[in-house]
Amino acid sequence: MTAPDDTKTRIIFATMKAVRQYGLEGVRIQNVSELAGISPGALYRHFDSKEQLLVECFIYIDRQAAAIFDHLKFNPFTMLTNPMGAVKALWLPYFRFWVAHPDETVFYHRFRDSAFFPEYDRTRDVTYFESFVENVRIFRKVFPSLVEMNQDLLWLHVLTSTVMYAKYVVEGILPNNQETEETVFQLLTTGLSGYLKPKSGKKI
Repeated sequence: MTAPDDTKTRIIFATMKAVRQYGLEGVRIQNVSELAGISPGALYRHFDSKEQLLVECFIYIDRQAAAIFDHLKFNPFTMLTNPMGAVKALWLPYFRFWVAHPDETVFYHRFRDSAFFPEYDRTRDVTYFESFVENVRIFRKVFPSLVEMNQDLLWLHVLTSTVMYAKYVVEGILPNNQETEETVFQLLTTGLSGYLKPKSGKKI
């Protein structure tokens, strides 16, 4: 993820780095401004408050994560012969994104676990996850049994747990290697294979 050379984006990246160092509650505007190389007054010209800055950081990362699915192309017919392989082809780039961006991963995980998130989530705009939603729609069409599962619970489990395990990797708790990827994928998808049974004669 390359940051454009502008002050607002520099502040956002500095905030994520500061949150990783000081925690979401412990971070101060002074910490951010020092990392961004600007004065606190200059920072306030772009953001009204610490709370607004934290929300803007989350939105920035959320959009970057959602954009991953904009570039994932697959042939739905391959799901009929290797359904778990199709799931993994969608999941692996998502997991690797988080592992490759430590500051973003730690910030995202901490923000979702914070007191800020529930209130923000009630009015959260998730329209930029359109590509991901379309992928889910295709899977549900090919594998009607998936409808039997609680969809909110299923995708909340997969997406948030992926970020959690990626955080363990960037913090050095888990090694960054293929074995970790395979193990995490197996943990997240245990029990899912029973629902990946295509309806005979179903057109995609």
